[in-house]
Amino acid sequence: MTIEPLLKYISNYVTLTPEEESYLTSKVAYRKYLKGQYVLQQGDICKHHCFVISGCTKMFHLDDHGQEHIVLFSIEDWWTSDMGSFISQTPADYNIQCIDKTELIMFSVDVIEDLYAKIPKLERLFRQIIERAFVASQKRIVRSFSLSSKDRYLYFKNQYPKIEQIIPQYMVASYLGITKEFLSKIKAQLNAEE
Repeated sequence: MTIEPLLKYISNYVTLTPEEESYLTSKVAYRKYLKGQYVLQQGDICKHHCFVISGCTKMFHLDDHGQEHIVLFSIEDWWTSDMGSFISQTPADYNIQCIDKTELIMFSVDVIEDLYAKIPKLERLFRQIIERAFVASQKRIVRSFSLSSKDRYLYFKNQYPKIEQIIPQYMVASYLGITKEFLSKIKAQLNAEE
């Protein structure tokens, strides 16, 4: 298991002693997933808050018509989980699926609570992560009803600069709330403007 990317990420926010790093390392779980594997399925209880070491996941809701609504892509050095399900330990509203081979460091509810007690500065770190996720979610809602589809696509390209090399266009379109055909028109228009 390689925990170095997580330790580097944490060091951007808090400083851990060697003893704290060792304790953290002893508590986390590590798992590799294949492309297409699910980390979480809608209706199950989210048991882990996950840090992405490598690869990419998509979080999506499947509606009653079988339509996929992507709400988040998580790439290297990002976090993924259905936070509502994780915090309340109730059935998940979302699926989390690996788009590529993916490596995750996973924190269970019990482990996080133990880490908060043993290393209080991690509670501050996780609070900051959740606050940033909440703000990002609110901003995404505002963008979805205030920006044009073209501007939402440009924002997406800026937020995820390399992701279009990994994921198919229909997933980008789902994330943007448009059809893949309309996304193709937007891309053609942008290419013509260059």
